[in-house]
Amino acid sequence: MSQLAAEDEVELQSLLKQLLRSIGDRISGALSTDCAEEVLLHLEETDKNFHNYEFVKYLHQYVESSLGTVVDEETKKMTRGDEQHAVGSGHDSLIHGVTQRTRESVEYQQMMQTLKTTMIMVVESLINKFEEDQLKEEEMHREKQHSQSNSQFTDNCSDSDASFSQSYAFIRQEQLQVLAEKLDSSRTKEDSVLQFFAKCFSSSPLNVTREIYTSLAKSVESIFLSHKLSFPTDSSVIDISRPEISHLLKQIRLMNDFQKEVTTFWIRHPEKYMEEVIEGTFSLLSYHQEYGSSSPGTEKALEPVHLLALLDIKATWFKRWMHGNYSRTVVLRLLERKYKSLIVAALQQCIYYSECCERHTNETTDSQSAGQQSTVQRSVYSRQDLDYAFFVHSLCVLGKLLIYTNGRRLFPIRVRKHKEAVSLTDLVVIMINIMYQHPKAHSDVSHTDSLSPSSLVMEVVWMLCERTECAAECLYQTPVIETLLAPVIALLNGQQVKLKCAAATLSLIADILARIANTDRGLALFLYENNLVMAHSERTSAAHVIVSLTLKLLDEELSSLSESDASHTLCGAFIFVCRQMYNTCEGLQVLRPYGLHKAVAAAWKKTSSLSERVPTPVPGATTGASTQELQNMLFWEETLLDSLLNFAATPKGLLLLQQTGAINECISYMFSRFTKKLQVSRCEKFGYGVMVTQVAATAPGIVALHSSGFIRVLVIELWSTLECGSEDVSMVRPKPTPMDSIDRSCLKPFLSLVSLLSSSHSVWELLGRQPLANKTEYTLREMPTSIIDLIDRLIAVNSDAKIHSLFHYEQSHTFGLRLLSVLCTNLDSFLLLESQYSICSMLLQCQRENVTEPDTSQGEFIIDSLSVERNHVLVRVSVVGGPSERMLPPRALQEGEHPYLWPMFSSYPLPPCYTLDPPKSHHNSQDSEISGFLSSSKDTQNEESWMEICQRQYHKVMTSKPNILTGKVLADLLEKVVTHLSGSATECFFSPAQYKAEEKSVRSTVLSSVEQLGINTCLRYGSYLSLLKDDAVHDLTLLMKHVKIFLSTQRVKNSSDLITQQDGYPGHDWFVSTVFLIMAGDMDRSLSLLLNLSSLLTSAFIWPARIHASVHVPLEVAKSGIPPVYWCTAHYVEMLLKAELPLVHSAFRMSGFTPSQMCLHWLTQCFWNYVDWTEICHYISTCVVMGPDYQVYMCVAIFKHLQPDILQRTQSQELQVFLKEEPIQGFKVSNYLEFMEELEHSYRKTVLTDMTSIRNPVE
Repeated sequence: MSQLAAEDEVELQSLLKQLLRSIGDRISGALSTDCAEEVLLHLEETDKNFHNYEFVKYLHQYVESSLGTVVDEETKKMTRGDEQHAVGSGHDSLIHGVTQRTRESVEYQQMMQTLKTTMIMVVESLINKFEEDQLKEEEMHREKQHSQSNSQFTDNCSDSDASFSQSYAFIRQEQLQVLAEKLDSSRTKEDSVLQFFAKCFSSSPLNVTREIYTSLAKSVESIFLSHKLSFPTDSSVIDISRPEISHLLKQIRLMNDFQKEVTTFWIRHPEKYMEEVIEGTFSLLSYHQEYGSSSPGTEKALEPVHLLALLDIKATWFKRWMHGNYSRTVVLRLLERKYKSLIVAALQQCIYYSECCERHTNETTDSQSAGQQSTVQRSVYSRQDLDYAFFVHSLCVLGKLLIYTNGRRLFPIRVRKHKEAVSLTDLVVIMINIMYQHPKAHSDVSHTDSLSPSSLVMEVVWMLCERTECAAECLYQTPVIETLLAPVIALLNGQQVKLKCAAATLSLIADILARIANTDRGLALFLYENNLVMAHSERTSAAHVIVSLTLKLLDEELSSLSESDASHTLCGAFIFVCRQMYNTCEGLQVLRPYGLHKAVAAAWKKTSSLSERVPTPVPGATTGASTQELQNMLFWEETLLDSLLNFAATPKGLLLLQQTGAINECISYMFSRFTKKLQVSRCEKFGYGVMVTQVAATAPGIVALHSSGFIRVLVIELWSTLECGSEDVSMVRPKPTPMDSIDRSCLKPFLSLVSLLSSSHSVWELLGRQPLANKTEYTLREMPTSIIDLIDRLIAVNSDAKIHSLFHYEQSHTFGLRLLSVLCTNLDSFLLLESQYSICSMLLQCQRENVTEPDTSQGEFIIDSLSVERNHVLVRVSVVGGPSERMLPPRALQEGEHPYLWPMFSSYPLPPCYTLDPPKSHHNSQDSEISGFLSSSKDTQNEESWMEICQRQYHKVMTSKPNILTGKVLADLLEKVVTHLSGSATECFFSPAQYKAEEKSVRSTVLSSVEQLGINTCLRYGSYLSLLKDDAVHDLTLLMKHVKIFLSTQRVKNSSDLITQQDGYPGHDWFVSTVFLIMAGDMDRSLSLLLNLSSLLTSAFIWPARIHASVHVPLEVAKSGIPPVYWCTAHYVEMLLKAELPLVHSAFRMSGFTPSQMCLHWLTQCFWNYVDWTEICHYISTCVVMGPDYQVYMCVAIFKHLQPDILQRTQSQELQVFLKEEPIQGFKVSNYLEFMEELEHSYRKTVLTDMTSIRNPVE
């Protein structure tokens, strides 16, 4: 066999280097050299690419060329007959024999010797080259380090040389020797050792560095033991330039650098290595912790923790160790089992600092200066400096412990001079007391602010507030709330507050209170727990204390706090706390009696008038003072407007805002922030979407949005997205043709329009009495700026001029038809559109024109997105019924020859396939138990309450045979119950109806076109249900006229600018139509029931037209244009959803939609088109028999039923459209009656009490 040539050695060297690079991660991850060797030995077993490496392929080829002939010869010998007996039969035996003989051959021995000699030379060459490269790199690094100093001490000596983020290799004894020889000879022996340690830290594996670290820790501890360094007294200082102190600081600094960097790589090593590092640190820091009993001025020992606090004052090392669960588990276990003294010392230091603050509360202490000078390079530190640094370090350590469950389990802790152990609550109280003694105003943004006591405490408290469990255990405790509100209670009681800076301290308190109130548990604590003691030992809630102070600040009744400009800042801070309460339904319920909205509005009006009196700056005049004064006033005015605006976060709060008269200004302010994309507040996770939706649900709200310019901007933005797009930006990638009816780019403005136009009152205000432009020509640059313009350009596309004015006709018109479909889900909105614009006629005409042969009657409908959408809208508005009563055609097309199987039409009547078979009726079920009860019972006062028996019977029938409660049985039940209740003095809420209309006045009464269309809709539905006779139109028209006359006598005389407040009730009276159908078209019986019902509280909620602008509510509320079903029913639906269905509540918040809008939609039209007729009847009967509060529980039950769909549709951004367009599939009132009774048991006292306050809802 020939020897390997020199070029073969070079090739082998290259191939080996390539192999090592390929498996470099495996080698570097090895814990030791032995482990690395094991990796290489078993590489074939663990690496699937082993045989693909070029080095392995080279060895394969070399072995083949060297031993190929030997293997062939031995194989022939083994297979000859004369030797068969020696090896036996079988393939495996043959291979074993050939292998054994080949390894015993001379050729094999020569090959191995040659390969071994060559590989030794190759490996030595690689090692020498590697060492040369390493030494060159280290030399360059050291020269760089010499050229710059990064020491924070006065000697400018950098010994750490810590660059622990570098990758490391395995360091050998020879390399250590080279490192030792190249150390700087000009340094002292101690400094050279430290420099050597630093080099090792940056270039050695953890199994080496942890030994160096632990030995370094023991060295530091031995120095403290031998030198017995003294802590400076009040009159002395510690000079860190002294050699012994300087050397200690260098060692501790090197350790601290390692502590902070080791977390980046110790997870790759066994836990025992990490545990040794942690335990070595704790052992050093726990050295001699016996100074707690020392009184001020006495001598005590200087300890390692004091110097560590100077170097790492905010305990960054500990924070990093606690960050990852891998190390945090070990840290907490060691603290609990062996080193709890560290936590005791930290806690003792905080207590000591707090006591010092209390002793010197009227003096200027030096602790502030310690914090202020901590970032300044200096060499002399006083006792106060070291104490303060140790306090900051201790507070940061304790704060980090508190945010973890196992950290909090270390408490309670026993400390000296305290009989009882210090609990979590005690520690928080101590921190708050420290904050009281050293407040720092938020306006101070100096670089030293982060080390002030107040900033440190606030940082810890903020961390606790952000974590639910931490806040529950540490903050939501009576002693903590008492401590926070103690200065507030003292102010309210007229006592002197012992605070250094009352305004600054109270601002910090308000900040903490706002963060607590922003959580559900904290809010409940403030609202419902009477755990605070006021004057005369009276116990009250935190909410009462906070609101009381806020009202006094607004009224400027606290002279001690109203002398400076900071009073407005303080007042704004406490209003913000109140805002976290009143922008929730439950919070507003508690705060409403205080009249906070009136006080804020009064302050705003006063400030607004004062700001107008500030003189306008004149050129050349001194304007500094007046300009600053004007800026302060404008800022305060905006703060008050912002506070008023947040009342609009809830339905009842919106009514309160409207009553202040500032709704227009608040909405304009909101619009200015909305256009700037500003956050609602630091505590609010979402934008103004929910608030806009809440406001848009009411007539005054939508008018304010329109006058602010919000709607104009929304329409222009939509038009720009829909018609203009972004094609002028880039044509590199063509815009894809949209596949959905609403392109994703237009989805957001589409959903905004849906939310904006959800309420029929909003549609009436924006479109009422507004004709379409229907121009003969539209320029391409002519953009719509209002909702009526959008309808003209996108929906009512009934001329060539409109078609030609659209760049994307099909896409834009489809968008308009989809918007129309959603609008028409609200029956009153549809009736307005139909009465003013003849929507149905227009759609039918477009369908007639959209045929293959328009000039003949034989043409077929052209199937496209527009014809499909028109067909859907026509069926939706023409057929009335719930999910089991009508069939809405889908919008999607199918593949194949017949893409659309549903018949289109261009004239009435509709194809019968869109109307399902009516449900089976139970009109003559006279043998039911409820019928027997109604026919046999006598209304006597001596027996058990008739209503209670009736309610039990109703519950029994509803849970067993609910379908019986329709037809005559239901009519009899309603008639009997209403007659009974209206005849009871206790149940008669409004004055009994005194109505007797003359025939002449009835005949002269004119019904509006909207009411006429509503009558036609009702007749179609009644005819489908087989409830009405052919001549029912006369009776229903007569009934509507009687009711219109009766209700007109119940309304206030109104001169409002709101369209919905003029000419009676806006829309059709769907409740009257429902009653007419229940009574099977009996006009006299229907009218009698309605008149009797009008005296009951229930009528104010299930009969919206009855309470519209009614004389039975305060005049200002009657003129507001906000119905009780919104500010009462919908308000409590939202409150109960948050408590009972938090996922649904959160889904609405995320979508920017509100439950109140859907409740208003459903209840205004008595659930027509959303549930089947039977369920509509059960809704009416349940509210009449069980009580008006069941209207709230009914809506909550529906949301519970829809919860899975709501959560799914929220993710796909379809919630608004789904709730408005889709019927409520599968909902049965009877299935949820028990759930509603549970809600009644929990909430009736609150809900029904507030319903009965309808006569005075804003007081």
